[in-house]
Amino acid sequence: MTRINCRSIAPGSPSPQQVEGPVDPAEQLSLTRILNGWGRIGCLGFGGPPAHIAMLRELCVVRERWIEEREFEHAISVTNLLPGPASTQLAIYCAWRLRGTAGALVGGLAFILPGLVLIIALAALFLGSPPDWVIGLGAGAGAVVPAVAVQAALGLIPASWKRAEGRAKWRWLGYVTAGIVSTVVLGAWLVLVLLACGFIEMASQRKLPGWFRAGRRRDMSGLFPWPLIAATAGTGGLAALCWTAFKVGALSYGGGFVIIPMMEADAVDRYHWLTAGEFLNAVALGQATPGPVVQTVAVVGYGADGVTGAMIAAVVAFAPSFWFIGLGADRFERLRTNPSPLAFLEGAGPAAIGAILGAAIPLTMALSESWQFLVLAAGGLALLLWHRSVVLVILAGAVAGTAAVLLGATLPA
Repeated sequence: MTRINCRSIAPGSPSPQQVEGPVDPAEQLSLTRILNGWGRIGCLGFGGPPAHIAMLRELCVVRERWIEEREFEHAISVTNLLPGPASTQLAIYCAWRLRGTAGALVGGLAFILPGLVLIIALAALFLGSPPDWVIGLGAGAGAVVPAVAVQAALGLIPASWKRAEGRAKWRWLGYVTAGIVSTVVLGAWLVLVLLACGFIEMASQRKLPGWFRAGRRRDMSGLFPWPLIAATAGTGGLAALCWTAFKVGALSYGGGFVIIPMMEADAVDRYHWLTAGEFLNAVALGQATPGPVVQTVAVVGYGADGVTGAMIAAVVAFAPSFWFIGLGADRFERLRTNPSPLAFLEGAGPAAIGAILGAAIPLTMALSESWQFLVLAAGGLALLLWHRSVVLVILAGAVAGTAAVLLGATLPA
């Protein structure tokens, strides 16, 4: 899921200057209204975070005037500082703002569940024993995914580069390079590189948080997830699936696509829950269905242990978003102006961009048929040169894959 600027709004929506102050919402705003409003966004939210944020703004700021424009923009800024899916966290925050914990749970689940149910159903279709034309559909859609990754990274570069100043530009290049290399070489341990780049940047700017400074570091050992790290040393199973999902939901920075190398290393290379081709299908499904891209982890879970694995992976991946909002929503203003997380993101963010770029390499290597490379080339032109919609390009790739198979092209191994 791509991080976006807080000014990204739907075409035709009133400008912030046109939006008057909010009508003070009722103390007991009906949970049914939250269920309907957030459920509609969950069902129609194709297009990733830009679409989700535009729809949330139209509902909460413009139409119902539940939330002030300035508060909404601040919420976007803070959710961009948090790890995990930013648009999901924004949806949970807006519902929390209206009805507290109950609203956060109802709104968050209404936003997440429609796309999640759909993607699990599609996983059952694609990972079962589908007919050849369905395999071709998935292979065609998956062939476009490397180009989607490149487009996502290129879209993040200008703003990230602009924020780096002076010598920081050299560090920026180093972080991007570290992200690319670690994606290809380290795979599942990419998360450690992202964290390291963030702490290096905080140290370079002398903005380390108080708990990390000399004299207080002895207390940090209890914060490190050693039991979860140990789980990855096993041979697989639900413990390893939970760790993979936890990395996706709680330790990913830089947008939805940074989760791809994290998941691929575990799902394909380490535990063999999915083949390389099936993983491409999973990423394509995550892009072509409504809701957050993080729900792709449910396909990985399905490959590991059927519907049970899909549900466990989804719960573990999305739970941190509810936790972050539940514990920190009333501290958003303080977090937004705290120099330490801002500095951390200036290191972890470029590394995440590099990781997204690097993800295109193993994704391309997963293609096995010549016609898939033709689909990739066409998809790359459509996305990077003609700036077509990601969803439309993936659907076009799916149609091309089905047509190729029906015309006698070889199915991917």
